[in-house]
Amino acid sequence: MKLHMTQNSLANNEHVIKQSTPPPEELCQSVVTTQNEAQDAVQHNGSAQEFPHSVFSDSMITYLTYLLGYLSLASSLTATIYFPIIDLLAARYHTSVQAINLTITLYVVLQGIAPSFFSPLSDTLGRRPVFLVTFTIYLLAGVGLVANTNSYVALILLRGLQSIGGSAVLSLAYAVVADVVPHSQRGAVLGPMLAATNLGPCIGPVVGGGAILASGNPRWCFATLVIFGASALLLIGWTMPETGRAVVGNGAVEAQGVWATWWQLVRSAFRSRRRSAGLQDASSGSGDLEKASTHPRENGNDGNDAVADPGNLAPMLAADDPNFGKTGRGKLSAPNPLSSVRLIFHRDTALILWLCATPYAVWYCIQTSIPLIYGPGYGFNDLEVGLSFLAGGGGVITGGVIAGRLMDWSFRKTAVKAGLSPDKKKGIDISSFPIEKARSTASIPIMLVSMFAVGGYGWAVHAHAHPAIPLILQFYIGAKCTVLHQIYSALIVDIFPSSPGTAAASNNICRCTLSAIVVAILQPVVKAIGYSWLFTILALIEGLSGIVAVWMLRQRGREWRNKRNR
Repeated sequence: MKLHMTQNSLANNEHVIKQSTPPPEELCQSVVTTQNEAQDAVQHNGSAQEFPHSVFSDSMITYLTYLLGYLSLASSLTATIYFPIIDLLAARYHTSVQAINLTITLYVVLQGIAPSFFSPLSDTLGRRPVFLVTFTIYLLAGVGLVANTNSYVALILLRGLQSIGGSAVLSLAYAVVADVVPHSQRGAVLGPMLAATNLGPCIGPVVGGGAILASGNPRWCFATLVIFGASALLLIGWTMPETGRAVVGNGAVEAQGVWATWWQLVRSAFRSRRRSAGLQDASSGSGDLEKASTHPRENGNDGNDAVADPGNLAPMLAADDPNFGKTGRGKLSAPNPLSSVRLIFHRDTALILWLCATPYAVWYCIQTSIPLIYGPGYGFNDLEVGLSFLAGGGGVITGGVIAGRLMDWSFRKTAVKAGLSPDKKKGIDISSFPIEKARSTASIPIMLVSMFAVGGYGWAVHAHAHPAIPLILQFYIGAKCTVLHQIYSALIVDIFPSSPGTAAASNNICRCTLSAIVVAILQPVVKAIGYSWLFTILALIEGLSGIVAVWMLRQRGREWRNKRNR
């Protein structure tokens, strides 16, 4: 009797199981229905509700903001720490000041070239491996500079190697921000990140000037960079997650191998050991399970209840899924620097890159001329010359904060005007959004005021006005240049969402090339016409060309972008 009841119960359970498993046709129809519902749920701003732009937590994004700011010091700190020790280096390596200036020229040239290799590589290989490689190069070059005592050839080679290792970090940082933050929120991240980055121009000359007064030995400056490089490499290795969307999608795909943090690898190894120990304990019962799983027909399953083929469902599921096809591992491909150079020849990108490069070149020109203006001009000692960089550095930090707030405010204003609702998580599809107008708000008034400030700086120096006047103007010019450079650096990344590293590298090429040209002609032009007319000419070129570029970008930028993307 009991056996008969058990058989009936098993039959009933079998019936329930068969009823609960739909046939393949119903399963496919269910997936199609789900996909259609997801497509219907897509907002008018072009973002799918079910897939956020990033799954990284707010705390992780905040951490990445300041980590990237710290890492970006590899570019700004390494360049500016060098300025106050030029005379000391010339004496130590038994060469001329002009020969030491050649190391600066080489540094700037490589600063423009190196990112065109590393940044496009990060778009396919991943951000994390490229960060690890570049900072390893940077650290080894720093160790070599500390060990080098009297060889000028070694100085110029190691300084070039240091530039290769540290110059790509800023374009990589922009790419990471594009990976984890939607367009409407990037200003809130770029502001603090670049404020931290811009501490380099503030503290670099002070460290350099202080090293001269304290020890008279430039090795202390290089030792400072070694300490920084080692700490940066450890932070990347242990704490920086992979964010490349070609590797981990929106962050939901688990990183594997070198793409995982060292902490993740240690924790994974520990878990694997515990899991293997548990499997050994349970191995005695595995034979029956294996037999049952390999004989489906013996259990009443003729194969008709199998789940539909994933290969047939993949195209439907991949429609809006940023994680589809991602494995947590990047793909090594030969870096093509020409991919960054090509962007210069598009009409819209050419205007954006010009708007990125001109304020940076003007500011670099002022930074380079400060030792000559306040040293021989105002009679400052080495430490006082280093401290004179702080006025502009304070402006740069302030400008970074202002730019972040301005970017997000103008984006929201433009979105509302276009009838869209910016989503903090999923973002807006910029293919149908006037991103050029959103980013360029208030640029023309800033440029008009800037012409008077830059020109006035030159005439104040020419007239030997009280040093407070050029220092105050340095503060404003630093803030203004940072605002414009940051806004249009974000825009060039915005319009190339699938290759932000390549776009950021093109920005690096343009700003470094233009800065190198300006610095190369700086002293001959000053000798010919003086600081007054030099900065007047720079003010007119930057201001007038910038106003025309902004106007054209607002009028035709979206049209040119759409034609380019067809």
